[in-house]
Amino acid sequence: MKFIETCKNIWKIEDLRSRLLTTLLFVLIYRFGSFIVLPGVDASVLEELSSTHDQTRGGLLALLDMFSGGAFSNASIFALGIMPYISASIIVQLLGIAVPYFQRLQKEGESGYRKMNQITRYLTVAILLFQGPSYLVNLQAQMGGALPDTVGFNWFTISSTLILLAGSMFVMWLGERITDKGIGNGISFIILIGIIARLPGAIIQEFTARLNNAGGGLIVFLAEIVALILVIAVAIMLVQGTRKIPVQYAKRIVGNKQYGGVRQYIPLKVNAANVMPIIFAQAIMFIPLAFVGFSSDGSGWFARNFLNNTGVWYNVVFALLIIVFTYFYTAIIINPQQIAENLKLNNGFIPGVKPGKKTAEYIDDIMSKITLPGSIFLAIVAILPAFAQVLGVSQGFAQFFGGTSLLIMVGVILDTLQQIESHLLMRHYDGLLDSGSRIKGRTGVSAY
Repeated sequence: MKFIETCKNIWKIEDLRSRLLTTLLFVLIYRFGSFIVLPGVDASVLEELSSTHDQTRGGLLALLDMFSGGAFSNASIFALGIMPYISASIIVQLLGIAVPYFQRLQKEGESGYRKMNQITRYLTVAILLFQGPSYLVNLQAQMGGALPDTVGFNWFTISSTLILLAGSMFVMWLGERITDKGIGNGISFIILIGIIARLPGAIIQEFTARLNNAGGGLIVFLAEIVALILVIAVAIMLVQGTRKIPVQYAKRIVGNKQYGGVRQYIPLKVNAANVMPIIFAQAIMFIPLAFVGFSSDGSGWFARNFLNNTGVWYNVVFALLIIVFTYFYTAIIINPQQIAENLKLNNGFIPGVKPGKKTAEYIDDIMSKITLPGSIFLAIVAILPAFAQVLGVSQGFAQFFGGTSLLIMVGVILDTLQQIESHLLMRHYDGLLDSGSRIKGRTGVSAY
């Protein structure tokens, strides 16, 4: 069988085998730490709370809990997970657009990257020092008297905040080790493990619930699995979709050597922003919860419509925000003017388009045309979990029908398979596919 033969080939490559085993070891350490409860927290009360009134059943808290593989709701030492580092990375990336100092760092190459990485770490610590006490206050509100007092600077607050800080920094270190010594994409892989860790439990819970219901419960469950497979197929197309622009390089003769004279392609992604528009939109949609919390009336029209993640108004506004943020983030990371300048410096040009300003305008026009369908598909995928819940799918299982979790899961799995296939092809083994085609990751280019 092709699968067994591929596994044997993977095991034969010593470097790849070592990287896979190292990745597995780090993943086991991460999963073990997600079940270590903070000192002073009664695990039995926490378990009872989870079964009766889960603090992370919806909204941004559910997203954080999924990304941490349940560590958030378990009140573990890894409760804050990798999200503070991701938040700090996003802030530093946005500063690179608006602040001249960070723009200079981006142009300094490796030394500038190290400085920005160091700033990101410091900012991560600052975010953790704020999020740690906030998380403890929220946990105190959920558990009541079963948790030591979290108000003020007492020993429990200080020690637990430091433990949460150390836990998140250790998770970040694990991600970096996976990047250096493991299979690669360490930070994304940590998030992937957190998402996948919730999948078996969600499937078992949905299967049990369907069997307990009369009227073709098993048929409905199988229909849900088929629908999930179709959604995953759409997500793969969204992650891999590209529009290729042909580029011709002019001939140059230097000495006795000829350069150029070849045609290549610029792959422009249909969804260049990946999952960032969904993350930004979810953060914005979480703001009404804070306003309602400070208001005296939590049952008004605004509260009823914008705190219900399956409501019409919530999902319409959510989808529109995703479309807007897709254009915004694509404009940040794709600079047509810079692409045009790089082509001109390398004696490259797009056939039928004048170099310079006309090339930049042409690329910008293409990006605008392909971003519109990409943003619409991204918005549809993002609100699919709400449709799944309306159709009767349990909330835990519905989260895998779309949104950030599905896109991250599909993107990271494709990147990981692409890494494995690259190792196989470099050693002259067959790839992972029978057809001879190559697996494409989020970059939109083939594995070799």
